[in-house]
Amino acid sequence: MRLHRNLVLAVIDSLNYIFNDGLYADKVVEKTLKRDTRWGARDRKFIAETIYDCVRWKRLYNEIAGTKDHYTTENLWKIFTVWATLKGIQLPDWKQFTDTPVRRIKGRFDELQSQRVFRESIPDWMDELGKKELGDQWDTELTALNQQAAVVLRTNTLKTNKSNLQKILLEDSIETETVKGCEHALRLSERKSIFRTDAFQNGFFEVQDASSQLVADYLQVTPGMRVVDTCAGAGGKTLHLAALMQNKGQIIALDIYANKLKELKRRAKRAGAHNIEPRHIDSTKVIKKLYNKADRVLIDAPCSGLGVLKRNPGAKWKLQSEFIDTIKETQAEILNNYSKMLKVGGQMVYATCSILPSENELQVEHFLKLHEGFKFISERKILPSVSGFDGFYMALIERVK
Repeated sequence: MRLHRNLVLAVIDSLNYIFNDGLYADKVVEKTLKRDTRWGARDRKFIAETIYDCVRWKRLYNEIAGTKDHYTTENLWKIFTVWATLKGIQLPDWKQFTDTPVRRIKGRFDELQSQRVFRESIPDWMDELGKKELGDQWDTELTALNQQAAVVLRTNTLKTNKSNLQKILLEDSIETETVKGCEHALRLSERKSIFRTDAFQNGFFEVQDASSQLVADYLQVTPGMRVVDTCAGAGGKTLHLAALMQNKGQIIALDIYANKLKELKRRAKRAGAHNIEPRHIDSTKVIKKLYNKADRVLIDAPCSGLGVLKRNPGAKWKLQSEFIDTIKETQAEILNNYSKMLKVGGQMVYATCSILPSENELQVEHFLKLHEGFKFISERKILPSVSGFDGFYMALIERVK
């Protein structure tokens, strides 16, 4: 591989925004890729993947480069140099690469493999927490979470079917493959820009990880039901529910963030989903009005997000241990309040994109101890090391009295 100065400068600028200004990696990548319309698919791929690599392996590269967590322009070049050296890329004759200690970089990399916090590039507190909750399994999951995330599409069955979508995408030279155990999912064979395609503009698909697609299915909705999606956000799972319900019945999409519901409205219009009613939770009245009214309730709870680190590696450096304690309290509160929306005989799914038992099965156990009117039916744990996709947890619970 030959390095091109303008592409490397785009990476260095992006890392500056992420490491020094605290911006989110996905937003920075999105903005950077719009910088030069002359960049082809290979250029864009280099920029995006290099930025994500440097964010994912930040602690390891920082340790090898000896940059002591100070991200000056000079130090960002050193981190890039570590990345390029470990990838076996021939360094050009640029002043930033003068006297690069290639052997020392490779030697230091080998030395650090014996310490998990460097080998897997994670903060100490996160490593301690993962080891405490998952034991030896933590090692396996960390390795899986440091892989590059696949791009998975969910076929919008309100407008097309999976085999038809595959054919349409192929006309745009976008190859896909089916995903075992995930009925409406298509995985991109290689990363490509898909948002400019007619298929996307026409609402034939949404980008949604295969594990995430299993959540709406788990709720077992049927056309004509009244369903409440309590933490709808921008509506990935809400839109899936609308498709499963064939646009029949009612989905009430709740969220505490009005701007996310605005995005949901826009996406619903494109998807042709007409049975969604967004409601902003601006007071407790919004929730109380729905007590005992729903056939199904989805609680896609806020969580640590430790199951989705492969697609969101920057979260490793933004998360704080105090946040995990706070979010567990929030989860218990949400379960307590939102479960009251279910009718007797109705069912709900509690889901997170975490792999920590304290946010998942232990949270459900705690809820059931305090609420004897509810019965546990089943649960599903999706581990990144097993599925190859995001880590998720879902529990199906019925209201019996």
